[in-house]
Amino acid sequence: MNTATIPVTRIGGPVKISSQALSLLLSVLALARPLAAQGAPPQGGANQPYTMEYYYKVQWGHQQEFLQLFLKNHYPLLQKEVETGRILAVKIETPANHMTEESRWDYRVTLTFKNSTMATTTNPDEPAMIKQLWPDQPTFTREEQRRFEILLAHWDLPVTDVTPAKK
Repeated sequence: MNTATIPVTRIGGPVKISSQALSLLLSVLALARPLAAQGAPPQGGANQPYTMEYYYKVQWGHQQEFLQLFLKNHYPLLQKEVETGRILAVKIETPANHMTEESRWDYRVTLTFKNSTMATTTNPDEPAMIKQLWPDQPTFTREEQRRFEILLAHWDLPVTDVTPAKK
């Protein structure tokens, strides 16, 4: 059996392994490198639009209630952020067909922010906007609490458009 000596920093000196094991190790490393590079490509530069998708999975039978509360108590805030230029676009979608319970989502809200900073930092004006939009804070707080009570899951997903440019 052929062996190769590979310098390794460890007590006891170099390690000897068979050329077959070395070949296997190098193959695994070669395959692992592209896997480490997998994932979405980065979004555009610092001052480029930044898109996030927000998914909501609601308790069965409460989808309409959730949507009504969302449209009443969150959508106006998103519209206000569009007015200020922090958000460029808002789109709310629901799937046309059903899916398995594990992969089910009921609503997807896609926000296109002015840039990545706007997408990843808290708006310092948001508390004032909320008080302006909903002067009856006890009702607003109660309804938002209900919206989250009927929510089973929520996740955020930054997305990158990789559609080739038209030639």
